[in-house]
Amino acid sequence: MNLSKAIRKNIFQIVSHSSKVIKQDSYIIGGYVRDLLLRKIKSCDLDILTIGEGIRLAKEVAKNIYKYTKVFHPIRMFKRYGTAMLKYDNQTIEFVGSRIESYPNPNSRNPIVKLGTLQDDQNRRDFTINTLAISLNSNNYGELIDPFGGVSDLKNKILKTPLNADITYSDDPLRMLRAIRFATELQFFIEKKSFQSIKKNKNRINILPKERIIEEFNKILLSSKPSIGLLLMKKSGLLSIILPELSVLEGIEEKDGFKHKDNFYHTLQVVDNLSREKCNSLWLKWVGLLHDIGKTQTKKFFPKVGWTFHSHEYVGSQMISNIFKRLKLPKGNILKYVKKMVKNSYRPISLVGNNISDSAIRRLLFDLGNDIEDLIKLSLSDITTGSIEKKKQYENNISFLIKRIKQIENKDCIMNWKSPISGNDIMSAFDINPCKKIGIIKNYIKNSILEGKISNDFSSAYYFMLKKGKELGLKKK
Repeated sequence: MNLSKAIRKNIFQIVSHSSKVIKQDSYIIGGYVRDLLLRKIKSCDLDILTIGEGIRLAKEVAKNIYKYTKVFHPIRMFKRYGTAMLKYDNQTIEFVGSRIESYPNPNSRNPIVKLGTLQDDQNRRDFTINTLAISLNSNNYGELIDPFGGVSDLKNKILKTPLNADITYSDDPLRMLRAIRFATELQFFIEKKSFQSIKKNKNRINILPKERIIEEFNKILLSSKPSIGLLLMKKSGLLSIILPELSVLEGIEEKDGFKHKDNFYHTLQVVDNLSREKCNSLWLKWVGLLHDIGKTQTKKFFPKVGWTFHSHEYVGSQMISNIFKRLKLPKGNILKYVKKMVKNSYRPISLVGNNISDSAIRRLLFDLGNDIEDLIKLSLSDITTGSIEKKKQYENNISFLIKRIKQIENKDCIMNWKSPISGNDIMSAFDINPCKKIGIIKNYIKNSILEGKISNDFSSAYYFMLKKGKELGLKKK
């Protein structure tokens, strides 16, 4: 198969010319070729393999780009790995020399690297669909080189390793997660022998830095159907190692005719539902993933009532800090956001009906602020019942709540609320220094506004400030 018509970009001609000048054969390899054949070119990444030094080719390419465009494109060199990178025409291009890899240290995925042939380099790659290469050499420009039947595997939607799967996964256990990530993103099947090898080598995942694990895990979450990857992780045993708090949710228990839903599969549906809503927020996906983790610890059975999970949202939110710390996920505002969202995940469902007070909705707005929209998305995604009638009723309830939220926010401006009375106002009115009474007065004003006792304005708040100050023994100066 010759793909010369499919690689018409100037960069390919420049690389081809540069390779000829320095007498190093070069090839497009890996993901770009795979996506080209799948007609899914969306990546800005381009991997160029050269039989020789990658840095040397990069320098020659940069020189020829300058001749062509009169614009200098700086090179980032990684001498330790013998690779280089530059950006051209909104595309990141990486140059790497062909190599042989060996892994003498069983506790490290960092290989010993030696220069090798094209075949050596294809042998070391993770999956057959990523071994595909297109020649950029003048004697066979555009020729597809497919030593492991990668084209056939693309057609059959199969993921398998070019060599022995046990060696591939044991040498570099990150490839196990990459297999699951590709299966999720491409909606491919992992070959049976290859999947068995992942199950066999699952404990090797422990030698990886948590950052690399999370990088792949996040890509699974951001896919169009994360449940594919999460289920593969569960079946392989990887999920119980990486995120046991989610894995243990699996199962349905029945007692005296009462049974609860499988909270693991429910969670997968929730995360998929968020994806269907075109949610591109990674951290809202994490909220969906973790929103029910407290159910394992709060699960109780009551005769004639059934199974309950009281306060599972609060318990789950308290578990998140340890999860984030263990997985080296971000701290600060992102951690606070995830904890807050999980803690409040059930509130919209509890606020449906005509008998819900305006003050309850004001408090929801006050507590969530700008994140109220994300909480509503989560609540809608949390509807996983198989009953069309129940689903429609739940959705109507949320729609009614949204209308009330808009009405109350337009009237009272509670989101991103800032007290109309400041600490300085209180100190000035009563001629006092900073003290606990100031906080008491501010909380009193806040609660009075949220409960609808006064309007959210200075004059109303000022009157209540004087009233509360008098109760605390303060005198207006």
